[in-house]
Amino acid sequence: MTKRSGRNRTRDRSHDETASVHRLFPPASGWHPLENDIRDRKYVKNVRAMSPTQEEMIRAVEERSVVLALGPAGTGKTYLAVAKAVDALDGGRVSRIVLSRPAVEAGESLGFLPGDVGEKLAPYLRPLYDALTERLGTKRLKALLAEGTIEIAPVAYMRGRTLNDCFIVIDEAQNCTYSQLKMLLTRLGWRSTMVLTGDPDQTDLLSGLSGNSDIAARLEKVEGIAVIRLGEADIVRHPLVAGMLTVL
Repeated sequence: MTKRSGRNRTRDRSHDETASVHRLFPPASGWHPLENDIRDRKYVKNVRAMSPTQEEMIRAVEERSVVLALGPAGTGKTYLAVAKAVDALDGGRVSRIVLSRPAVEAGESLGFLPGDVGEKLAPYLRPLYDALTERLGTKRLKALLAEGTIEIAPVAYMRGRTLNDCFIVIDEAQNCTYSQLKMLLTRLGWRSTMVLTGDPDQTDLLSGLSGNSDIAARLEKVEGIAVIRLGEADIVRHPLVAGMLTVL
């Protein structure tokens, strides 16, 4: 009887401690970096621009066949491009989405990766999968990938192709050479839209090898092509990201 009473007191004390923990740390409605920055993180069907330059990018993607979006990390370049690609697919304006990214390591070597070609390339293409998953959901994304409606391929696999009736997104363009970007841009076929995104200040190539800035400067003069330059005011990540980029 004494042992049972002791167990009950221990259980009640544990319950009280747990309750006090819950009172100290109430469940939050959603993650936010600052107490006064509570944003709705739920899925929304129509992506809304968070800055005038993002709005300019969205409008350019809707009106032009080729768009180059340059800007620092966190400005929504890749997300907006993928979101507009999904919108075009759902709206029947294209029949396929093709996303490409250079398989370049960020300052360190991953060494040998096991598996087939797709499994070896998966770490490099993960950011594109993340953006697609947020827009489509895991189940629908797997189905579209399986039937070939969405294709994710490294830059090395793009030569010799003509992409008709497609929405093409070239991500991390700052890690492509001038020759690679020229090759990618000339893959554009009929009824297709191509968006190149990149941050010229964060290239993982040796100095002078990235062709992103040079290509953008040349194409800015071509009628029908839009070059959108996003800045620190367009960053939608943690507020400290903009502060760090001003001093790093």
